[in-house]
Amino acid sequence: MNKVAVLGLGRMGAAVAAALSAAGREVLVWNRSEQGHHRLAAEAALREALIERAPTPARAAAGADLVLTSLADAAALREVLTGPDGALSGARPGTVVADTSTIGVAAAHDLAAAAGAADAVYCDAPVSGSVASVRSATLLVMAGGPDDAVGRLAEVAPAFSAGVVHTGAVGSGQAAKLAVNSIVYSLNAAVAEALVLAERGGVARATALQVFTSSAVAAPLVRYKAAAFADLDAEPVAMSVDLMRKDLRLIADQAQLTGTALPLAEQVTALADAVSAAGRGSADMAALAVHLRELATSWPGQLSHPTHP
Repeated sequence: MNKVAVLGLGRMGAAVAAALSAAGREVLVWNRSEQGHHRLAAEAALREALIERAPTPARAAAGADLVLTSLADAAALREVLTGPDGALSGARPGTVVADTSTIGVAAAHDLAAAAGAADAVYCDAPVSGSVASVRSATLLVMAGGPDDAVGRLAEVAPAFSAGVVHTGAVGSGQAAKLAVNSIVYSLNAAVAEALVLAERGGVARATALQVFTSSAVAAPLVRYKAAAFADLDAEPVAMSVDLMRKDLRLIADQAQLTGTALPLAEQVTALADAVSAAGRGSADMAALAVHLRELATSWPGQLSHPTHP
């Protein structure tokens, strides 16, 4: 398998397309707006990549052995796959469509059925990691689908990932990703709370973050989010509060479907909703700390000495 179509050139999609090309794959790309192509041009320059642009998802899929999608949500993915000039209308019989987005289990099942009706093979293949993980080929791919389809995805995945975990049937990749994201968002909220608590106790923010990233809680997420927690405005948005809220709704749907109690996720959702309502929905999820800092502007036992930013 040599030719891969990448549909959706957000931060992750652009990085994946550039990495695939740099690894010697022929890459066709499609994106709804010019902004994505500008993003890809900047990313590809870092990787010395040569990439072909397709005018529609159908045209991209028609020339590819594997179609990778990276889109914001299930509605966007459904439009790109099944809408006018959608990828499934152009895909050849047997083409593997692997979606790396976070869309939920029900949507994965629906789109797998649509792909099957078009003689294509679908696997849900959400990922865990960041753009930096793509560039260092350390992304984790969680793939649900037939063995052969997951195997074909695994052939190209070393260009941008540390490996593909075959989680089971279609939908299981989404179930695994939602479980991972439940931990990610809870940990993000815990860091936000703890950071403000340390600051209020007289610990400088930079010092508190140094402690966190050197202690028993120094998970990879804590380390690579430290810069955003240190200065929200100085870092690009990696995962916005509103995208986090979208995922948290999917997590809640999955909990209801499976009869699972998620009291911690419910608390994180309430906090994220409050941050969005306060006008920071487009900010990075590290904005939870900014919100908590504002809630703690005064208290009876407030320290007389200031903390350092």
